[in-house]
Amino acid sequence: MNKRYIIGIDLGGTNLKVALLDLKYNIKDREVLGTRSFLEKEELISGIVYSINRIIKYNGLDKTDILGVGLGLPGPVDTRQGVVHFLPNVPGWKEVRLRDILKKRIGLAVFLDNDAKVMALAEHRLGAARGFNNVLCMTLGTGIGGGIIIGGKLYRGFNNAAGEVGHLPINERGLSCNCGRSGCLEAYIGNSRILNSARKEFKRDISLEELSLLAAKGNRQAIKIWRNVGKRLGFALAGVVNILNLDAVVMGGGVSNAGRVLFDSAKESLQNQAMSVQGGHVKIFRAKLGNNAGLIGAAIMVREGQAS
Repeated sequence: MNKRYIIGIDLGGTNLKVALLDLKYNIKDREVLGTRSFLEKEELISGIVYSINRIIKYNGLDKTDILGVGLGLPGPVDTRQGVVHFLPNVPGWKEVRLRDILKKRIGLAVFLDNDAKVMALAEHRLGAARGFNNVLCMTLGTGIGGGIIIGGKLYRGFNNAAGEVGHLPINERGLSCNCGRSGCLEAYIGNSRILNSARKEFKRDISLEELSLLAAKGNRQAIKIWRNVGKRLGFALAGVVNILNLDAVVMGGGVSNAGRVLFDSAKESLQNQAMSVQGGHVKIFRAKLGNNAGLIGAAIMVREGQAS
């Protein structure tokens, strides 16, 4: 029987998303689980295996219908060897040979890469970065990830670790980061930092969604928080734009849902800090594929990997 489907998996610091996609990257079925409900690494791997098997069985399929499984993971990954080096926001992962483990347990071809690189594939092939040759795609969420497209191709770097824009140092004596260093961009504009700032400002717990909604309604406290996030973001992006002379920056993830107040502040900060030639050229877009980007990109990775 011809292979008709791909399984895409987007593992984040907060959610584990598993989807069944056809060969045109349409999502036919999906499920979302909380990453933190799996206390140990082995539990999370077992959860991934269970979800893969469940989605195949629930849709009346056999493994002979599946071209392969693609995974995007929130940390540095050796895509050639199939090894997850570590996951900054998911404890217990260090030098895990995940591809071999999954291939043995599910009997399917497995491809894995950093989640932001996977998102960059999706946005470049089908989304907001389509038609641009030199692009930084960013995921703004629990962590801050980046995928770089140079000359229309995904740039992986010497050992597949390129694109870690969340770990650009922006303060010599800055806040500690989950990566083990300090002063990283992620430590200032990741989910937890934004929510800490919001709790101090509003004197209560508040979600990112509510914070975005309040800003859209004109709440000055919320606007102040998002403008500060945008300012930090644009400052860091100016350095990347100066070095790479990008055509575009595409931003997705939960933090990007703050919308115009965040994007306007980031653009202003980037323009103020970047050199005029590079800064005057670059465009900034919100990711087009939304929460589906990681799943679609994982499927593209499988399809293109099988063809290579």
